[in-house]
Amino acid sequence: MVLVGNPRPASRTHAVAERAARAVAPDAVPETVDLTGFADRLLGRDPDPVLDEAVSRVTSADLLVVASPTYKGTYTGLLKAFLDRVPSLTGVTALPLLVMGSPRHALAVEVHLRPLLVELGATVPTPGLAVVEADIVRLDEVLAAWAVRLPEAVR
Repeated sequence: MVLVGNPRPASRTHAVAERAARAVAPDAVPETVDLTGFADRLLGRDPDPVLDEAVSRVTSADLLVVASPTYKGTYTGLLKAFLDRVPSLTGVTALPLLVMGSPRHALAVEVHLRPLLVELGATVPTPGLAVVEADIVRLDEVLAAWAVRLPEAVR
C-alpha cells in the first residue's frame, strides 16, 4: 500500500512512492491512496464514507509506504490531516519517504515523519528514505541501494 500526501495531482512524490513500493516488493502491484482527492473532505465535520474507506485501507495494510514532499522542513498538512483520522497503525509496517528540493531537509524524514508513524503504532524497521529531487534522474539506483538495506522480513 502507498499513501501519498502531496496536494498536487500526478506529482513526483506519487511516482517516487510507487517506484519505492515496487523496489521493496517487485512482484506486487501497489495499491495507492493519493490524498489529492481528499483535500476538501479532510477538514469536514460530517462523517465521510469515502474518507473512512481510505482510512480503513491504510490501517489494514501489511506494508505501507508513506510519502510526502517536504513542505516547510516537514511533511504536508494534507498528510497530517489524514493521519489525524487514523486511529492506529498497529500491525502495519511503515516505510517513511520524503521528496525534497534540497539535501538540507534530509533529516526531516527521521525527525518528523518517522516519529509520527511510530506514535500511531506502526512498526518502522528502517530509517526513512529522503529523495532529493536532483536524484530522481537516478531513482532506480537510489531505490535499489535503499531496498537492499531493508530487513528481509520487509522485502
